Amino acid sequence: MRRPAVTAVSAAAALLLATGCTADGGSGPAGPAAGTPTAGSTASAAAPASASPSPSAPPAKGSVRVVSTVAQGLKSPWGLAPLPGGDLLVSSRDEGTITRVDAESGELTVLGEVPGVAPGGEGGLLGIALSPKFAEDRLVYAYFTTESDNRIARLLYDESRPAGQQLGAPDTVLRGIPKGVVHNGGRIAFGPDGMLYAGTGETGDTGLSQDKASLGGKILRMTPDGQPVHGNPEADSVVYSYGHRNVQGLAWDGQKRLWAAEFGQNTWDELNLIKPGGNYGWPETEGKDGGAGFTEPVAQWPTADASPSGIAVARGSVWMAGLRGERLWRIPMAGERPSAAPQAFLEGEYGRLRTVAAAGGDRLWLVTSETDTRGTPEAGDDRILLLEVR
Repeated sequence: MRRPAVTAVSAAAALLLATGCTADGGSGPAGPAAGTPTAGSTASAAAPASASPSPSAPPAKGSVRVVSTVAQGLKSPWGLAPLPGGDLLVSSRDEGTITRVDAESGELTVLGEVPGVAPGGEGGLLGIALSPKFAEDRLVYAYFTTESDNRIARLLYDESRPAGQQLGAPDTVLRGIPKGVVHNGGRIAFGPDGMLYAGTGETGDTGLSQDKASLGGKILRMTPDGQPVHGNPEADSVVYSYGHRNVQGLAWDGQKRLWAAEFGQNTWDELNLIKPGGNYGWPETEGKDGGAGFTEPVAQWPTADASPSGIAVARGSVWMAGLRGERLWRIPMAGERPSAAPQAFLEGEYGRLRTVAAAGGDRLWLVTSETDTRGTPEAGDDRILLLEVR
């Protein structure tokens, strides 16, 4: 049983495939008390690179402290978008709603329901992101499952309207992303270039990953209007990289490099450094097996230890939320390679971990995922935590 969660404070801040691990899995071991920096365990399969770390590489051993439980009582939270001023928007996969979280009081205000969302299995209302011009246009982007596909739409957030009616009608910018009971991807984020990126899944149809004409099993790059971008591998396509199984983590480091977390099947979950046009191997390869012509992951984990969803970059490390693994992984980086073996924190403390997002400086937002179809929720679940990391 998980330990009791830290109480809120007022200050700063369905069927699985018959074979293999999907986005969710079993329980992890219990861990040390919340709020205590935990000694990081290492992933035996993700040894540090042979290259010597640069002088700017973070220390081999880090720490995590839970500063506060910012919000609790959330239902199937999935995507997270920090607002200017410090509050948060969070999506509910199964309810199809977007909620505003007061980062000081923890008060929850439902903005409204996204029309057309058809939850089921691993589908529903998934990732959300703010327009790069949000202060001017007040647009919120959402990735969601409909009766026919996965798609990305933008909605006007109008705070002058009553609570529950503050979201405008969805304006679809991209449709036709394959949907399935499993492997719907769902993470969206705007990159340093102002373009919109999306991680998609292959829906259990493994052939989609290597099919460049399909939007399934890919990382997509598009304009805010959903159009292909100059510099994409093919001028008339939003496909940026392919050969993915199910991408749910996207983040950029200080050098504008794109990192992505990906679910494995039976053997290896992956952290990948994404290059335009790269083929990341699925279903021909999984993990670091040396397949010719495929881009190998930077780090890998047994599927029971991770099943990664969201990732974020802070303090020179990539931080990766684990669902089945029920832990937060730290991967210290030196350039394009790990400078030390990954460490695990918060093992079993809060159950399944869905989303992690940068909160500025040495802080992260962390979203739990116990109230979806595979969790074992306890009183207060689900939660948003504020972490201090080193």
